[in-house]
Amino acid sequence: MECNCSHCQRKGFLLWFTSPETFTVTGDESAMTQYNFNTHNIDHKFCATCGAQPFARGRTPDGKEMVAVNLRCAPDFDRAAIEIVAADGKSF
Repeated sequence: MECNCSHCQRKGFLLWFTSPETFTVTGDESAMTQYNFNTHNIDHKFCATCGAQPFARGRTPDGKEMVAVNLRCAPDFDRAAIEIVAADGKSF
């Protein structure tokens, strides 16, 4: 998903969503900090050293826990291999 809200658009996020049970952080998550904006429903995690924002934790509109992965932070990610869905976050 590529969202056009002020946050996602400016940072160039390309998001893929999954459940917390299928997501594993392989590095030291304590080295990360978080940013919350707007309704504060999503904890945007970012590296305190370099500023990269690889993922966020939050809830879906129906209340389920989710993880949003910024695919642009994934090594060896091939953007041409997926269909990108536009999301109109600017209207919310």
